[in-house]
Amino acid sequence: MLHFHQTTLEVLHAHACEQYPEECCGFVLTDGETETVRRITNVQNLMHDKEPDAYPRDATMAYVMDSTELFSVQAEVDGGKYTIKAVYHSHPDHDAYFSAEDKKRALFLDEPTYPGAAYVVMSIYDRQIRVTRAFEWDEEERDFAEVRMGPPERGPAKTG
Repeated sequence: MLHFHQTTLEVLHAHACEQYPEECCGFVLTDGETETVRRITNVQNLMHDKEPDAYPRDATMAYVMDSTELFSVQAEVDGGKYTIKAVYHSHPDHDAYFSAEDKKRALFLDEPTYPGAAYVVMSIYDRQIRVTRAFEWDEEERDFAEVRMGPPERGPAKTG
């Protein structure tokens, strides 16, 4: 079962609402006690405009994380300050499911890009979160499977 602090969920939901009707994306980092949300800029529209054949969908249906921001998060993780608790994004005007594209982005050489991290998907319609679901790598099945999200916990969380 996956638990997030209440404030963390509020920050994720606010990010999805602010970016609507485009997808939001980012990370939930933890130092073992606190959770820190790192919002990442979705550059899907830039990629779509630059290379429409390679990136046929716009930001209402896909996301590409800004590489500079992504490397900054990776540096924090590599430096031992945080571990990645979750990678998150929203599905505007669609259900919260782990799509084939989500799976493709979550794997590198058929292994999870971020081992141990959950993948959180939020369904949002008209700036209203309908459901938030989480998926984790199932080693036995060699696939991502939905995991139950427990009630939010109290605790410190921040946006960075």
